[in-house]
Amino acid sequence: MERSLNTRKVVFLAAALCCLMPFMSPPLALLMGLILAQVMKHPYLHLNQKVTNLLLKISVVGLGFGMNVFSAAKAGKEGFLFTVISISGVLVLGFILGKVFKIERKTSYLVSAGTAICGGSAIAALSPVMKAGEKEISVSLGIVFILNSLALFLFPAIGHLLGLSQTQFGMWCAVAIHDTSSVVGAASKYGEEALQVATTVKLARALWIVPVAFGTAFLFKSERCKIQLPYFIGLFILAMLANTFLPSVRVIAPYMLMIAKSGLTLTLFLIGTGLSFKVVRVVGVKPFLQGLILWIAISSFSLWAIMSLI
Repeated sequence: MERSLNTRKVVFLAAALCCLMPFMSPPLALLMGLILAQVMKHPYLHLNQKVTNLLLKISVVGLGFGMNVFSAAKAGKEGFLFTVISISGVLVLGFILGKVFKIERKTSYLVSAGTAICGGSAIAALSPVMKAGEKEISVSLGIVFILNSLALFLFPAIGHLLGLSQTQFGMWCAVAIHDTSSVVGAASKYGEEALQVATTVKLARALWIVPVAFGTAFLFKSERCKIQLPYFIGLFILAMLANTFLPSVRVIAPYMLMIAKSGLTLTLFLIGTGLSFKVVRVVGVKPFLQGLILWIAISSFSLWAIMSLI
């Protein structure tokens, strides 16, 4: 028993180290994690979610060292209208689908909010506000992670097929892909400009967790609940400001950016290792259908709007 556990630890750690190699891309890291999740039991499953969340935040802050505050502000301004319309639209459509499919109210709301704002981060922030149970959280996270995995492979292929510009693709990723990790993974595969646009717009969307959390507390009549603020976004902005205005920081910026990208690749590997068939089975058909319809709706609408207006 102990020998089996040690073998799993060695295999897991060797695979994780491979994700830090220059040849490893985010989609390949995710795929390796997914395969590993099916063939062996995760030796550190109890730590996986905490490590993934922390690593993602640190990596996102590191990406700030590769960006200019003026170009980022321009990208954020262009994405503001898409953000308002898409978040409102997804939440309304999610409410309707929840009623039509007769899905448990909290599960339906978490799936909708995760699709509308920033995937797992939104679900983690809103769950304590609405006092969601473990099953409701697991189901909504499972749906988000499954669709994120698909997006990481599908979006770059569709972008190239349609001839999307760097700006168009970055905007589309930020609006239509749930989690920041997959947004960055898909955009980095497309190009540096797409990565800058996608990261900036996505983090601007993540700030909507705050007003949506207050609305959630009102809808579910929660009192004295602690709302988790996305503090790492502030650190990302500071990194961006330092890279723009401090020449000494620009010297080390390329190394910080390289470390951040490696961290995001490792993050996607860890997300994959937590997505076993057991997690997929827990999801259920109706909640998954809700999440899939919402994702197709926001992906299609945002793609049409971006291609028409940008």
